[in-house]
Amino acid sequence: MSATTITHVAGTALPLPGDDVDTDRIIPARFLVSVTFEGLEKHVFADDRVARKGTASPHPFDEPAFEGASVLLVNRNFGCGSSREHAPQAIRRRGIRAVVGESFSEIFFGNSVAIGLPCVTASHEAVRALQEAVLRDPRLRVVVDLAKRSIRAGTISSPITLPDAVREVFLSGSWDATGLLLDRFDEVEAVAKKLPYVSGF
Repeated sequence: MSATTITHVAGTALPLPGDDVDTDRIIPARFLVSVTFEGLEKHVFADDRVARKGTASPHPFDEPAFEGASVLLVNRNFGCGSSREHAPQAIRRRGIRAVVGESFSEIFFGNSVAIGLPCVTASHEAVRALQEAVLRDPRLRVVVDLAKRSIRAGTISSPITLPDAVREVFLSGSWDATGLLLDRFDEVEAVAKKLPYVSGF
């Protein structure tokens, strides 16, 4: 295994309109009792989905048309609330590989970077246009290009922003701490052998 670079994410999208979507909505607290993140994807937006089940407007994560989407389209202040890292984990394990929004909670953003989930910002007008385009055509191909700092979908093209340092860790693969360690496994092992609390006293 080696560090994984992320230069772009391409695929269909899932529009999730609404401002101030907090982490308790993304993954309710009762699902945080496990010792691993495995299975969290089954509970993403659990309460919101139940509330809309059987209605004329099911939750987007329950819409067959958006099944398999790799890009999540959100609005302002996404991921606010508590600092639970389970929120981006649940989203990524559901198959989402990039989130495009107007703005993000700082902690949610940082937790997402740590697991290789780019969260990029675009203007209110661009996000709304993308959400509306995907609602009209759920099979529309969306390309989030970190290298070119752009998002494209059909006739829509818009600049995206993310901090230069964060963009660089995705392009270089240095977001992937485990991959970096495995790339230099011999060096890590040599250092470990010198540490008494690893090799024994």
